[in-house]
Amino acid sequence: MSGSKQLKLGAFMRPVSIHTGAWRYPGALPDANFNFPAMKRFIQKLEQGKFDAFFMADHLAVLNMPINALKRSHTVTSFEPFTLLSALASVTEHIGLVATASTTYDEPYHIARRFASLDHISGGRAGWNIVTTSNPDAALNFGLEEEIDHDERYVRAREFYDVVTGLWDSFADDAFIRDVESGIYFDPARMHVLGHKGKYFSVRGPLNIARPVQGWPVIVQAGASEAGRQLAAETAEVVFAGVSSLEAGKAYFADIKGRARAIGRDPDSIKILPGVLVIVGETVEAAQSKRAHLDSLVHYDSGIGSLNSALGYDVSSFDPDGPLPEIPQTNASHSARDRVVALAQRENLTIRQLAQRIGSYGGLAFVGTPQTIADDMAQWLTEEGSDGFNVMFPFLPEGLDDFVDRVIPELKQRGIFRKDYEGKTLRENLGLARPANRFFKTSVV
Repeated sequence: MSGSKQLKLGAFMRPVSIHTGAWRYPGALPDANFNFPAMKRFIQKLEQGKFDAFFMADHLAVLNMPINALKRSHTVTSFEPFTLLSALASVTEHIGLVATASTTYDEPYHIARRFASLDHISGGRAGWNIVTTSNPDAALNFGLEEEIDHDERYVRAREFYDVVTGLWDSFADDAFIRDVESGIYFDPARMHVLGHKGKYFSVRGPLNIARPVQGWPVIVQAGASEAGRQLAAETAEVVFAGVSSLEAGKAYFADIKGRARAIGRDPDSIKILPGVLVIVGETVEAAQSKRAHLDSLVHYDSGIGSLNSALGYDVSSFDPDGPLPEIPQTNASHSARDRVVALAQRENLTIRQLAQRIGSYGGLAFVGTPQTIADDMAQWLTEEGSDGFNVMFPFLPEGLDDFVDRVIPELKQRGIFRKDYEGKTLRENLGLARPANRFFKTSVV
C-alpha cells in the first residue's frame, strides 16, 4: 500500500487509561494516573512508536458521582494538564502535547497565554482540546449553582475561540527585533490590540507573549451534538469522534467534512480521529479473554455511577436486571446520553449489563491480534471512516507496549503509518497548514 493515505495516531491519556478497571489489572501500575516517572516512560514509548500526540483529558470536579463509585475511581486524583505537559515537553522532542481546557469555566486570556507558553516551551507541539464542560458538579466549583445551558455553552465557546485565536495573533512573527545596538526590543507597529467586546467577553489585549511557534496551537474538538458538530466544522483541525461502528464513523466523517466544505474550509484540513480501545493478544480469543478479565474488575457500584453520569439521569432505583427506562434529554451531554440509549436498544441490555459495559468502556474497541487490529484500522482509513485514531490503552504499561511493539510494525508494513516524523511541529506531522496572522500580511513560516 505504498503511497496510500497515512494514519494519524493520538494516544488518549486520562492521563492514563479510560477503563475503570485498568488500575486493578495484573501487572498494571495502580498509581499510574498520578505517577510522573511512569508518565515519562509512557510518553517516551509513544514517541518511540511515532505517535502524533499525547492527548490529555481533564475534569474539574471530584464529587461527580456517588461516593461508592468514586472510591473505586483511579481518576479521582490526576495532574493539571498544563503542568504535566510542560514537564513532559522537556523529556520529548517530537510528539504533540494536547491539553484539554474548558471554555465554560476559564477565561480566554488565561487559555491563550497558557497554550502559547506550552507551544514555545515544546518548540511547536501544543494542541488545545476545546471542551464545553457539562458537569453540574464542576459548576459548584466556579461560583454557580447549576451548569450553563447546553446550547449556550457552545455559543460561548465560539466567541471564546475567536478571542483566543485573536490574542495569539497579537504580535507579528517578526515583531521582536531585539536590536541591541539601537536598544529596540520590539516594533510597536507589529503589535495589535485586540479590543474585543462581545456577548460573553471583553478583552483588550494584546497577549503578553510572542506569537506561538505554530502560529496557533492545533485546535482539537470532540463535538457530537448538533451544536458540537457545527463548532467542530467551523473551528477544529482534529476531531476526537465518539463513534462505535464503521458505519457510524463513515456517517460522522462525511457530516463533519461536508459541513466544513459548506463554509469554505478544505475538508482535508480537519483530521477525524475516533477514540478506540485496543487490546492485543496472541490470538483473537486471547485478546477477548483479556477484555473479559478487565471488564470483570469493574464493580457494579462503579458501573452504575458511570452509567448515571453518561445518561445525565439517575437509574439506580430501577430494577438492575430490567430494561433501561425512558431517559429524558437533560442539560448534560446529549451525545453521551444518545450513545448509551442506542447501545441499550441495539443489544437489548439490562441496566446491570449496561452499567458493566459503560463502567468499563462501552465505545469502539479493536480486540484481536496485531494483524486483525491493523486490518481494522486500514479498513477505516480506506473507507473514509476516519483519518486515524485516538488510541486508548486498556492497562499500562502492558497495553501501551503491546500496541507500540506489535501493532505499529504491522501498520508500517502495510505502508499506512510513518517510519519517522515528518517535521518538528505537531502541525507539520499532522499535515496541517500554519495559520496566517489575521492582523499582519506577512509572517515568518
